[in-house]
Amino acid sequence: MKQIAVIDDDQYISDMLYKLLTREGYSVIRAYSGTEALMLLSSHTPDLILLDLMLPGLTGEEILPKIKNIPVIVVSAKVDTNDKVRLLLDGAADYVTKPFDTKELLARIIAALRKSQPNTSSVLSFRELTLDTDTHLVCVNEKTVKLTKTEFAILRQLMQSPSQVITKSQILDLISTDTPDCMESSLKVHISNLRKKLREINGRDYIEAVWGIGFKMQEE
Repeated sequence: MKQIAVIDDDQYISDMLYKLLTREGYSVIRAYSGTEALMLLSSHTPDLILLDLMLPGLTGEEILPKIKNIPVIVVSAKVDTNDKVRLLLDGAADYVTKPFDTKELLARIIAALRKSQPNTSSVLSFRELTLDTDTHLVCVNEKTVKLTKTEFAILRQLMQSPSQVITKSQILDLISTDTPDCMESSLKVHISNLRKKLREINGRDYIEAVWGIGFKMQEE
């Protein structure tokens, strides 16, 4: 389970992010000031940090240079382009302006986590299922499964974060570069066809729908 640190002095936003992230399957730790954040990070190494700038004590700008080897998404009401550019150059992985869309934030979190842990191998594996990102070869029990471009893009995204529930809108955002013609109205059909093709090999399901949220790889 990935752990995310929420550093924000606004109790409402902190509570909202806590509920949102825990619902998505993340572990969450929190701090409400710059000083408290440094104390928290001295004893914890989260996988990602959501950092507000306007913090009591030390500000987000003062904390950012002290954070090493952890992706940081700055979440701030500041909208000045110069602020964004400066913080990105200072080491932030991304910058999200308040008020933010929760679906967009979740997609940015997935992208930042993925970049921070690059897969040196081109082959993704899940149970008996393998997917080669270079050759676009998908196999179940070493038997090749022929997928469309859209089906392959969906499966790749799910296998890159197999324990994570990915919402429909996140899937569409993440595969938009590969399959810009895929729409929300057709996504369900693509996933249904993908599940059927994988199931035909050995009768097992590899993708599950999480009602009201999205999809994830199905554990045995």
